[in-house]
Amino acid sequence: MRMDEFDPNRKKINIDWRKLSREILEWVLCFVIAYILYLCINYFFGTVSGVKQISMFPTAKENERLLIQRPTIFKKDVKRGDIITFEAPLDLGYIEESNIETTMAQYKERNFFESFLHDFVGIGKVSYIKRVIGIEGDHILINDAGEVYVNDQKLDEPYLHEQFTSKSGQFTDLIVPKNCVFVMGDNRQESKDSRYFGCIPTEHIDGYVICRLWPLNRIGKLQ
Repeated sequence: MRMDEFDPNRKKINIDWRKLSREILEWVLCFVIAYILYLCINYFFGTVSGVKQISMFPTAKENERLLIQRPTIFKKDVKRGDIITFEAPLDLGYIEESNIETTMAQYKERNFFESFLHDFVGIGKVSYIKRVIGIEGDHILINDAGEVYVNDQKLDEPYLHEQFTSKSGQFTDLIVPKNCVFVMGDNRQESKDSRYFGCIPTEHIDGYVICRLWPLNRIGKLQ
């Protein structure tokens, strides 16, 4: 038998479970409110996002942090040369030319609940960052020499990692459809873009790249 069981000086600890439960609930409520505020700011205004791809090298490098403005409120006309983020389209692989029905990238259809979880909460959402090469009505042509022409004018692209654009892909000679943009990465040899999946409907653009915030020695607007 243990002697300390009969210690007369031993104090009994009383726990106010009601008070403890209330404090825990308050903390949980604070976290929930903070998370909802984060989702609202991220969806309606903007966010700071990390670069996870090499397709825009050297303009945007891996692990750099970019300030992204959302088009939910701040809608604007997208121009050639703009750097945007957009929802990754479906990967349909190679399509026989005779079977190509549209030059628009394809997306999964979702009901309201699926759209809420995907677009607002971000569950399962993947975004790409690319440069706008053509807007609606533009004629895009990539020739065998790896030169990009927009409306029969050769495109001057000093931002490229290598001064060559592979013609590989299935969309290298097309007219950009209405309410769409043709996008490519600056690291053309390592970029899966509109050459492969087609033009991006503007409704699937989820951000405009405003500037680079990190690292500090590269802070500023992307060129």
